[in-house]
Amino acid sequence: MTRRTSIEAKCVVKHGQAELDRATRLDEFVCNVTHGQAWLDRATLFDRLDMARKLIIGIIGGIGSGKSTVAAEFGRFGCCVIDADAIAAKLLETEEIKRQIAESFGNEVFGESGAIDKDRLAETVFAEKANVEKINGIVHPPVLAQIEELIAEYDKSDARAIVLDMPLLVEVGWSERCDKLIFVACDEQIRTQRMSQKCGFTKKELKNREKFQILLDSKAQIADYTIRNSSGLTELSEQIVHIFTQIQI
Repeated sequence: MTRRTSIEAKCVVKHGQAELDRATRLDEFVCNVTHGQAWLDRATLFDRLDMARKLIIGIIGGIGSGKSTVAAEFGRFGCCVIDADAIAAKLLETEEIKRQIAESFGNEVFGESGAIDKDRLAETVFAEKANVEKINGIVHPPVLAQIEELIAEYDKSDARAIVLDMPLLVEVGWSERCDKLIFVACDEQIRTQRMSQKCGFTKKELKNREKFQILLDSKAQIADYTIRNSSGLTELSEQIVHIFTQIQI
């Protein structure tokens, strides 16, 4: 479990009632902890601290590839699933987020009821890169904060692992937060068909949204495992069972 080592020294983690910087904890361990007659080195300490927490699995892939379906299957097999889209949707209902969105995009993205009109907001946001960066700057920080809280909570559970269902997991740098990455591969034609049925997307709209994301080939290259999701649920479940066996969770 080495993927997280490069960034965890910068993360704040909960320890009892206090929040201690991980690097500080490690330095204290290096100075004060012995195992038999030998001092534990820094790398060994990372491994031992990692052993005490749940494996974190990130699901990555293109729009409409079925990342949420894959995550739900992991949930069925005993994992805790964190749905970033669900967290973001609830945040869009809060007054603070609505205020920030009104300041950035105007009242035109709101409906008559005062709620955010997601279709209008999406049309405005995906019109240009600057708007995508604005909305990400508003929504991502509180979403990621809530995800960290859930990870801490689920880490104490009897779940087999923690699964992150985050559309922009790689883009926000959370690939380094995961122990394992699973890329969900799916033909573009099938992805377009799924999104057309679900959200009324055209092929052009799908491509317009994906142009603001990291290329799928690049995501596939950093993945530890690949799941093909162009067939049925039975084949999908078989692939997940196979991954469970390989990573022994």
